Amino acid sequence: MDKQQEYVLRPVEERDVRFIRLWFTDVLGFLKSVAITAAELENAFSEGMGFDGSAIDGFARVQEADMVLVPDASTFQVLPWRPESQGVARMFCDILTPDGQAFNADPRMVLKRQLERAAEMGFTFYVHPEMEFFLFAGPDDPTPLDNGSYFDMTPLDVQQDFRRQTINTLERMGISVEFSHHEVAPSQHEIDLRYADALTMADNIMTFRLVVKETALQRGIYASFMPKPMEGQWGSAMHLHLSLFEGDTNAFHDPADRYLLSPIARSFTAGLLRHAREITAVTNQWVNSYKRLAARLHGPLPSGEAPVFATWGQSNRSALIRVPLHKPRKGASSRIEYRAPDPACNPYLTFALLLAAGLKGIEEEDVLPDESEDNAFELTDVERAAEGIERLPASLGEALGLMESSELVADTLGEHLFGHFLANKRQEWDAYSAHVTAFELERYLPLL
Repeated sequence: MDKQQEYVLRPVEERDVRFIRLWFTDVLGFLKSVAITAAELENAFSEGMGFDGSAIDGFARVQEADMVLVPDASTFQVLPWRPESQGVARMFCDILTPDGQAFNADPRMVLKRQLERAAEMGFTFYVHPEMEFFLFAGPDDPTPLDNGSYFDMTPLDVQQDFRRQTINTLERMGISVEFSHHEVAPSQHEIDLRYADALTMADNIMTFRLVVKETALQRGIYASFMPKPMEGQWGSAMHLHLSLFEGDTNAFHDPADRYLLSPIARSFTAGLLRHAREITAVTNQWVNSYKRLAARLHGPLPSGEAPVFATWGQSNRSALIRVPLHKPRKGASSRIEYRAPDPACNPYLTFALLLAAGLKGIEEEDVLPDESEDNAFELTDVERAAEGIERLPASLGEALGLMESSELVADTLGEHLFGHFLANKRQEWDAYSAHVTAFELERYLPLL
């Protein structure tokens, strides 16, 4: 037993922790849990805990498979919303096969493989997410709780108190918050998590989503990470600020560059642009995700600043990738902002693919095209084609077709997870495509 595991055993005894939840995620990024008693903890550290591995397949469960959960002691945290007496803690787990080998279809392991590849190149990958979500009256009642907008101080105490309680809970679990505010749409909120290495941040996002939902439940309201829950309003994004470090040095920073971007940052960004279309099925994995991404291509309804075209820029918020300049004299703050993902994605797979695309750009010395100074929405199709501007997929079906032929995605996810993800998403797309919507009934039934 290593020192980290010994460190966990002490607070379990001292803080009267009765149950430990072993957390992992399925292919789609849903949090799964197996609870053990404190008496079983040492055994879980030494031998792991067996479980039915078909649970990670998502909705398309096809066969039973024995797997082993191995808790990561560094992720131990007591759950603050559970009773202090006979309390409950959690640890994230890696998934192994019964013979002790890493299970390649474990989303957490997929990310760890890419982080190891980055480490071999001398890099640590850091992520800072902007987490957006809505608060509603209930899961079947998407009634906003206010009519507020960007940075508004809403008069309803329930929402001010909600954000304060959520942040306090997160920080008690060791998750640092940078700031929070009301977002553009009614009853829409944003909480930004302070940057961390990508594995820690993926774990933090899984915890964040549960904390937000638990806090809302306690206050008699409902929190949703659905990308586009209200027609005619902005959707929820998960803008990701990305950077690579070499030790304590930001590998993205070059004070002599106009945009303060190093050659490494430029090639990383170029790699993201080159592979953006084929990874969108993972960064935006739901049918509803494309109501946010495609809204501005289909009429006057607002979609906010959701990117639709694979461009980059500094002040151009229609771009897929933006180069923030909040602290231009602070080299450690140099980063790029990838704006497509929404908060309902699987963060492990999303981070893994973003890193894989960026590292490939570095390895192949991809050249970053010129900054897109024009708002791509205001250009004609001919003008966009002349500038080489590609559109992100406009539907999950289109995104899956691009993903299916992508060597980068297949290599990054691995054969097993690649196949299961596609099977789950094809099932969702087929069900959606066959569904007769209220829109169709209202428009066509009286007419045809």
